[in-house]
Amino acid sequence: MTALNAPTRRVATAVALAAGATLTLSACGAGQITQTSSQVAAVNGNSATVGDIAIRNAHVIFPDSEEYSIEAGGTALLGFTIVNLDGYTPDVLTGISTDFAGSVVGAEDLTIPASGAVVAGVSSATAATDESVDESPQPANPEGDTPIVPTVETVEMVDLTEDVRPGLTIPVTFTFAEHGDVTVSVPVDAGPELDRHESELSPIIGEAH
Repeated sequence: MTALNAPTRRVATAVALAAGATLTLSACGAGQITQTSSQVAAVNGNSATVGDIAIRNAHVIFPDSEEYSIEAGGTALLGFTIVNLDGYTPDVLTGISTDFAGSVVGAEDLTIPASGAVVAGVSSATAATDESVDESPQPANPEGDTPIVPTVETVEMVDLTEDVRPGLTIPVTFTFAEHGDVTVSVPVDAGPELDRHESELSPIIGEAH
């Protein structure tokens, strides 16, 4: 079997680390909860590729604190992973824009290192301690002995419009210095469980048919 060269192995490392970090953010999709059957996919978002830049798991994160909201005028977190598949040339994410928010902050001038990744939507502590990340020996950075790990950022969509709702998708444009614009249809996360609306016509759970 032919051994992988250093840039290729470094790309594999970055992808494995980034994937582990983003999957920590998402709910487990294995199995169902009795009666509610609220099953959530392991990966919530959409993907796109432009040249050597791969955008993965792009989605609006369902709020889990009072700091964030998907109501009109609110601020929500944007989750994604960007991987640079080029083993030699970095790129820069110069910004993110969408008509469904007044602005997107935290995504200005983010360097995507060669064979590296940038992750948004998880904390640095989560990325550092995520047990799903490959802990096998990693290829070293050519400039030193430190393995390349994803950069973790907080990216916020500010002043949302009223059209940002769970289950819908919104176009979000990522702009790169070298690779230009790429627009992704970004889904709005429905959260761990959708509200159950019942009426007098709703069946009684457990009732024989």
